[in-house]
Amino acid sequence: MEKPFSQACENNKQAILAVIRTYFETGTILEIGSGTGQHAVYFADKLPNVFWQTSDQDMYHAGINLWLKDYQNNNLGSPLSLDVNQDTWPIAEVSGIYSANTAHIMDWSSVCRMFYKNSQILKPGDYFCLYGPVNIDGQYTSESNHSFDLQLRQRDSGMGIRNLEDLQALASENQLEFVTKHAMPANNYTMVWRRTHS
Repeated sequence: MEKPFSQACENNKQAILAVIRTYFETGTILEIGSGTGQHAVYFADKLPNVFWQTSDQDMYHAGINLWLKDYQNNNLGSPLSLDVNQDTWPIAEVSGIYSANTAHIMDWSSVCRMFYKNSQILKPGDYFCLYGPVNIDGQYTSESNHSFDLQLRQRDSGMGIRNLEDLQALASENQLEFVTKHAMPANNYTMVWRRTHS
């Protein structure tokens, strides 16, 4: 088996790092949906004071492990078996959560479940960073995102680019306070929420 490779991951990793390093300084960071494993290796290397914990559905673990086996430091965890809809998650407490390009490929009930469980395992004051395309005020931010959304919905009616306002409402229901959104290359955003103390 060859290492899986995503050109998009390669293209956006530096821009994402520039944002998330502000929010992830120490402790264990859970990556939900590690995909190829490329982001995990890059971010763990550049953020030596955090422990980067990979996770994904079992079918992706072999590919992730091919990336991890060449990593030299001890701040990167082998992938946890995680489907956001499972009753019990394999990790009880984290200092931060990162997820890229997941909200638009999950159905909405799974997105709701992810936000709910994130609020359960995040410590108060810590951050959840979600990267990907999003609609703002119910409008596509680019024609390419419009086309992408149509492709997603044709593939699976549960998929689709989410509205920022819907994510905000969902976060508020789950003790996650909106911090900011960072405009990213290729018409994407990194959205940041903080777990509240109440």
